[in-house]
Amino acid sequence: MPDFLAAPFMGTPFWMWAIFFILVPAILAFDLGVLSKGQREIGAKQATRLAAVYISAGLLFSLVIAWERNWSDAFTYLTAYVVEQSLALDNLFVIAVIFAQLGVPRHLQHRALVWGIIGVVVLRGVLILAGSVLIEQYSWLLTVFAFILLYTGIKMLRSGDVEYDTESSPILKLLKKRIPITEGLRGDAFFVREANAAGQVVLMATPLFVALVMVEIADVMFAFDSIPAVFAITTDAYLVFTSNIFAILGLRAIYFALAAALQQFEYLKYALAGVLVFIGGKILAHDIFGLPHISSGWSLAITLMILAAGFIGSFLHGRRIEASTLDGKE
Repeated sequence: MPDFLAAPFMGTPFWMWAIFFILVPAILAFDLGVLSKGQREIGAKQATRLAAVYISAGLLFSLVIAWERNWSDAFTYLTAYVVEQSLALDNLFVIAVIFAQLGVPRHLQHRALVWGIIGVVVLRGVLILAGSVLIEQYSWLLTVFAFILLYTGIKMLRSGDVEYDTESSPILKLLKKRIPITEGLRGDAFFVREANAAGQVVLMATPLFVALVMVEIADVMFAFDSIPAVFAITTDAYLVFTSNIFAILGLRAIYFALAAALQQFEYLKYALAGVLVFIGGKILAHDIFGLPHISSGWSLAITLMILAAGFIGSFLHGRRIEASTLDGKE
């Protein structure tokens, strides 16, 4: 192996970064260039298959880490991936509201999400790189992140579901003030040239572009929870970056697979809150009270148990509602 491939980059051999940066574009190219080529809308069955492919790729990547490093790092990666994937599900609720309130039909959502996911990958990469550099310089930031997670988790437990109002967003108000926007959609175009109120032909943004910007802004907002969460799990830049990107890649497919069922996850938010409290709490327990670290295997097991409780609780709650509805009709 050439020396430059074996040389470490941010604590990991360069060849492992190379594999990742070859694998991710290859998966995206196969998805967009073969499986979804020319499609304006993904059906539920195809979306489910695509989601399974992306999730499988994210999970199987842990074997690469176990082969090159050890199983402890593989479990750490899996914990970070599961947490990031679960927090990404919460992001889907907001994306669905954005599309609904801006009147973007399902067959146009695909285009916005494709560019949205690409933008999210770039933004997350920049934020993770900045976070890695800051934590390397200021290790006390991990304790700050732990407090943020603990506060966010407790706030989520107390408030439950919070309605997201696109119209009241200051970002949308700023866009409307600074950029001319068409009254309605113009097919799948983000920009069009049309006459304004003064009769001048100008470049105007469409509501589809507004939806794209709102999706990107929503992810930045969620990044303030998810990135501290993954850094609280591990400060290894490679594990942080790969777990985040793999979790994000499948968002588009998962969105279309679960779009009709998003509201049925009644207790998912409480489970996510529990995960944030657990992750933040274990860091503070070690840093402040000197308690032993919880191993990567136990962290993964506890995280999965909390999330499983949320999904099972949501399923049982939905069954009770369905049963009571049927009883009321009899």
